[in-house]
Amino acid sequence: MNQETINILFIADIIGKPGLAIIKKALKPIREKYQVDFCIANGENGTAGKGLTEDVAAEYFNHGIDLVTSGNHIFEKINYFRFLNTNHRVLRPLNYPVGTCGKGSAIVSLTPDVKIGVINIQGRTFMQSIDCPFRTISEELVKMRKITPNIIVDFHAEATAEKIAMAWHLNGKVSALIGTHTHVQTADETIMNLGTAYITDVGMTGPYDSVIGMKKEVAIKRFIQQMPERYQPADSDLKFAGVVITIHSQTGKAEKIHRLLISIQNEGTSG
Repeated sequence: MNQETINILFIADIIGKPGLAIIKKALKPIREKYQVDFCIANGENGTAGKGLTEDVAAEYFNHGIDLVTSGNHIFEKINYFRFLNTNHRVLRPLNYPVGTCGKGSAIVSLTPDVKIGVINIQGRTFMQSIDCPFRTISEELVKMRKITPNIIVDFHAEATAEKIAMAWHLNGKVSALIGTHTHVQTADETIMNLGTAYITDVGMTGPYDSVIGMKKEVAIKRFIQQMPERYQPADSDLKFAGVVITIHSQTGKAEKIHRLLISIQNEGTSG
């Protein structure tokens, strides 16, 4: 690692087995190409497109992901609750009410002198009415900035306006604000005027011959008939999505943000 700069890879929402297949095939060469020092991925859709299990999380860690963030689907698998309390390499949104299992932030030491803080928060517009993400993260930053200026935020939110408002709220206070949840990558990556890297949504890592990762016919049927039917991950047109962010290790200011959307040879994995 260059002592003056840190290269951070943030991987967009990983979708089921197709997403895991992409990670197994593509992550190592991507880490090498971009000289990645620390890798974060949103993994809330890792198990059959909804939720996460210990086994899938272990696969992520074994193949080069250092820390997993999440969102509103992280509590889908009841048996996973205990794991959230014991493995702090998987985060749930910080602004769930006090007493919710798991943690919403983490600090990781890259070297004795360089630490990375990661905060996971969730929006409220068109989503669950949980604690205010703006107030919650402001309180957390007071504590975290005493330890490190290098702070990456995963803002898992539906509304574009809410994400942009959060970016301005955190401008100059965090190294990067990465939007997740919609699975549609936006082309607005930027370094804000006070040194915060930003993208409204980083997209998804999974099958793009789909409706945001799910089989088209199931999604269309749900919209037409308005009846519940279990979503199933699609399995073709696989793509790796993410951003690589370079930050100054002493100031925490972002210097570069590079958006990735890479086609991966399809091997027909489903589920």
